[in-house]
Amino acid sequence: MNKRLFKYARKGHKWLGYLLALQIFFWLLGGLVMSSLPLEKVHGKHLANRSLSSPLLLSDYPASIDKITAQFEQIEGIKYSHFLNTPIIEVTSSSGTLIFDGRTGAKMPAPSKAQIIENAQAHLLIDAKITQAQLLTKGPREVGHKANVWQISFDDWLTTTLYLDSQTGKVITVRSTLWRIFDFFWMLHIMDYDERENFNNPLLISFSATSVVFCITGVLLLLQNVRIKRKKPATRVGQSK
Repeated sequence: MNKRLFKYARKGHKWLGYLLALQIFFWLLGGLVMSSLPLEKVHGKHLANRSLSSPLLLSDYPASIDKITAQFEQIEGIKYSHFLNTPIIEVTSSSGTLIFDGRTGAKMPAPSKAQIIENAQAHLLIDAKITQAQLLTKGPREVGHKANVWQISFDDWLTTTLYLDSQTGKVITVRSTLWRIFDFFWMLHIMDYDERENFNNPLLISFSATSVVFCITGVLLLLQNVRIKRKKPATRVGQSK
């Protein structure tokens, strides 16, 4: 091969190494960390249930469904559920979801703080005490910046946090230190330092393409060091002239 090609490959590999070293380290470290954390634990399935099995029967919903649905022009879905020990009927329309008391048919008011805390404790699977319960007009990024959510924090070593809908009282998601660690390394891995969701951002694509060039120059340098040993012809012993 052309010696000039190897010269350029050596220089390119050197400077690309300087440029990519830290990010490649983050990719490798992030891959190690994320592959070491079981996803079910990252999602907090061992910390809290996102939903509870209903202890109620259909007979526990004596409210007239016809009277409830008559309030809507178009209905997308009806769901029989429960909040704490109260049977509820969820009606979903184009304007959102409304909750009705399954016994009286009356529209359910938003849960109180005491009810939210009771529901959060009912979903909890670990032995921990509540350290903080606050209603957020806008939740943090770990709950997708949802508006009007309750944040219930616990004192366990993973700082378990439950986020509940302020209107329905339902658990939206479960977060913990494990999730936050995973999320941090996911951010480094996909190089989206804002929302951490865009896997096709220009920065990641640029660094990935540069890494491919880095690998190509490395292969060229390996080829330069390959030496094909030629076998020397064996001399015959006692060969007469």
